[in-house]
Amino acid sequence: MLPFAKIYFIVFGFLTIVGGYMGFRAGSTISLVAGGVAGVLLAAGGYLLRADAVPIILGLDFICGLLLFRFGGVFLKTYAFMPAGLMSALSLIGLVLATVLFTMRPTA
Repeated sequence: MLPFAKIYFIVFGFLTIVGGYMGFRAGSTISLVAGGVAGVLLAAGGYLLRADAVPIILGLDFICGLLLFRFGGVFLKTYAFMPAGLMSALSLIGLVLATVLFTMRPTA
């Protein structure tokens, strides 16, 4: 499960950065900043992820929760798949994945 999670969060981070850039091209500077920050944090968290790295797992959970809160609300208002539906789905998967990793962590 851990190798899949590492790849998932790195790819999710990259997609978030690309989405922020696409929002910037549409005229939203905050999309570039928020997408860049969230994407870099997701990718870095995925790269540094270990089974016993509780702060990283909780950080990934927190970022995915924030993204789900933001894009889930937009999706429920507009029912538009791009970008709100896609980001909501990816955030929900990331939230579940990080939560499962947290519950499966080795205990000392």
